[in-house]
Amino acid sequence: MNLKISLSDLDARIIESIAAGERTVHIANKVYLSRQGVEYHVSKLLQNMRVPNRPALIAKAYAMGILAAGTWPPTVSKDEAA
Repeated sequence: MNLKISLSDLDARIIESIAAGERTVHIANKVYLSRQGVEYHVSKLLQNMRVPNRPALIAKAYAMGILAAGTWPPTVSKDEAA
């Protein structure tokens, strides 16, 4: 099963922040959304990537090459960002 996921800049920033271990409130402040707004975007990412939770989202993002391996802080691969 090969999924091609299109990420907006906001989605990319949220995935990078989750991978870095940031809490929802911190992510919300960083991307200028409410906590509920971040939760909405995370839930859409979970649905689109067909995973049940945040750890699985990050694992799949690395497996699909969305997040660049060997970088810290985590960074979305240039090919994946919209």
